[in-house]
Amino acid sequence: MRTYWPNSNYQHLSINADRQLIVTDDFLRSYLNRPELALIPESCAQEQRVHQMLLDNPRAAIENAEIKKMADQDIQVNYEIWLRFRDKLVQAKSIESFYLSLFQGGGVDVPPLFVDQLTQILCQHLLGEEPSAFDARAAELLFRTQKITITDDGHIMSADQETVEKYAETGGFGSIGELLKQNAVPLRTIDLDVLTTDNSSEYWEQNESRNFVLQLNFDQDGMAALSRLLEKWIAHFHGIKVKITPQGQITDSKWSWHIGLDVTATEILNALYKGHAVDNSKLAQVLCLFKLEFIDQGRMMKEVAGKPIYLAMAHDSDKCLKFKPQNLLINLPLAEVS
Repeated sequence: MRTYWPNSNYQHLSINADRQLIVTDDFLRSYLNRPELALIPESCAQEQRVHQMLLDNPRAAIENAEIKKMADQDIQVNYEIWLRFRDKLVQAKSIESFYLSLFQGGGVDVPPLFVDQLTQILCQHLLGEEPSAFDARAAELLFRTQKITITDDGHIMSADQETVEKYAETGGFGSIGELLKQNAVPLRTIDLDVLTTDNSSEYWEQNESRNFVLQLNFDQDGMAALSRLLEKWIAHFHGIKVKITPQGQITDSKWSWHIGLDVTATEILNALYKGHAVDNSKLAQVLCLFKLEFIDQGRMMKEVAGKPIYLAMAHDSDKCLKFKPQNLLINLPLAEVS
């Protein structure tokens, strides 16, 4: 059994007979140790009191008046947001049902940070106990914004955006790097390693450092791993078996259904589907295409039964990829269950 992503706090959840994730008190307590809620030396007595109450009983009802007594207004907001999130989370039957509910109805009213944290937990659940390094690194695309670089020879490289920004600021030397930069001392360029079969074992030693680059060309191991994960993602939430295959291009000029895996890809696919002209610079933002096929075509809407669904992911104008895995859950052409 591999140990990885310990900061996700997946280990504090329980699993029911249907393989659904169930919230526990220890899981709720783990949020109190996150930077947004953790106590600091400057925490006032009221903040310390409420924090201890929630450690003793993380499901305790806390009146808003108690929050307003805290000296730090930013902390007040953090508690108000988290308590609303907690209340909805504990009322749901499972993490999965709560996650689905976020994207149904009047819009997402949960901070993106919480959504990404839940996505990571769900990915960890689906990867199982013995994922490959490619499986785990590909899963990071679903909950970590990626910075995209396309080399002169056409290799599509995906690096963790936060890691890239950290190295850009400090050269990888933390606060010492910041000091050197302030004093105009040249920083050593640090090249992030591209994940390969030869160095894949090193991923587990530094899996929360986000230091590995993943190649996103359609015929690479990373895309095969991402396809497998997306198949599991759909099967876990909808109980539907599908096959997802990376594609170099779409040759079907009369496709019936498509799903963008991010905002930019959705815009591009919608425009192409409607027959609108899309300039080459916009098309160049597409990173990978996929074909999704239902194993049980009876689970599809009659209008598109038997036809493939095309998926795409693309970087935005800042060369960033912000995956939206919920699109695969809410935009599938599913037949209505009687």
